Amino acid sequence: MYQSNWKVGLPLALTTAFLWALLPIAMKGLIADMDSTTVTWYRFFGAALFAGAFYGWRRDLALGQLLRGRLLPFTVLAVGGLLGNYIAYAWGLNYITPGALQVLIQLAPLLLLIFSVIWLGERFSPRQWMGVLLVCIGLPLFFNLRLQELLRGNDPQYLIGVGLVAIAAVTWAVYGLFQKKIVAESRPQNLLMMIYLAGTLCFLPIATPSSALQLDTLGWALLLFLTANTLIAYGAFAKAMAAWEASRVSATLALVPLMTLALSTLIGTLWPGFIELEPMNWISWLGALAVVFGSLTAAIGRGR
Repeated sequence: MYQSNWKVGLPLALTTAFLWALLPIAMKGLIADMDSTTVTWYRFFGAALFAGAFYGWRRDLALGQLLRGRLLPFTVLAVGGLLGNYIAYAWGLNYITPGALQVLIQLAPLLLLIFSVIWLGERFSPRQWMGVLLVCIGLPLFFNLRLQELLRGNDPQYLIGVGLVAIAAVTWAVYGLFQKKIVAESRPQNLLMMIYLAGTLCFLPIATPSSALQLDTLGWALLLFLTANTLIAYGAFAKAMAAWEASRVSATLALVPLMTLALSTLIGTLWPGFIELEPMNWISWLGALAVVFGSLTAAIGRGR
């Protein structure tokens, strides 16, 4: 049973939301000086280094469980899914804005729900279907200023970015589906550690770690932030889930796209040219609100 301690849960959930909201902004600022594949490699390497040291010191890892019996194919699919999510997310940022990415990536939890209905036999409530409908309505509203260009193919670069983020959403849903099966028989840190190690090894041949030597002070600050982001955000998320009801944590995290849009606008105003801003009108903001509310409704619409 969850402890209803909002004084602990709310700050932790907001910390997670704030870090996730800043993630694409920081990455967008860094990929001007370092390719996105190398940034992704550093994120996995840093997470593997610190998480490995922490769990190794506590002797709290049993990676062998994931490589035996029925868990092996689940592990391969979950690891492949999250690695695909990370790299498609990073590549997508080369072509679209952080705000657009955060709105589009809301497809990921919806796809996970749909996959769970198809393969795990879970049921969708009418309220959850209403949430899916709101997302489907909200996305074209959000992209209303670009919709004509996208449909005509006049902006192929942006269309590539949209496609990559869609792939990131699908692969995250694949990870989430098989992660559910794995954590029923093994501790979550085993799978996360396996993912960190796999990402470090798989992306090393196509990364150029030495390019970090050419970064300036801001570049190093962004790289360290991105490396620490996953560990801190997921740590705060896990503690928030332990201290507060899951529905309330989900409601707080649903604000991430709006926070990213607001932070992008603020940073773009204070430091013009640091990142590209998504062109938006009142219809775009209405669409973003519909996507956020729809995603939230679909996630928690089943009720208690």
